[in-house]
Amino acid sequence: QVQLVESGGGLVQAGGSLRLSCAASGDTSRGTFARYAMGWFRQAPGKEREFVASISWSGATTYYADSVKGRFTGSRDNAANTVYLQMNSLKPEDTAVYYCAASLSHASEIFRGTAGMKYWGKGTLVTVSS
Repeated sequence: QVQLVESGGGLVQAGGSLRLSCAASGDTSRGTFARYAMGWFRQAPGKEREFVASISWSGATTYYADSVKGRFTGSRDNAANTVYLQMNSLKPEDTAVYYCAASLSHASEIFRGTAGMKYWGKGTLVTVSS
């Protein structure tokens, strides 16, 4: 079992930045965390959850939704069992609860929506004011 806990959300003005973190615990010993590709998703009020970004096992490969490409950057530190989402040039439409999730599939499959996400965090709220 792996537990994921997101942090770093909050209230920010449009054009500002936030850095989300997702810390993994539980069965993360001996490089287990590095086996998982990680995804970031978000759900805005009244909308369905949508893909934001995915990060490969090593962190060398990332994929992004068109709506955040060029503004958001995903990364990971496997030694710290943590993944990050750096969000710049935030817009009011980025307001949502952001979730991280872990998958044994490839990051490209998370991007395509064909990966099964094995573990989910409970989310952190990001509010962008205009």
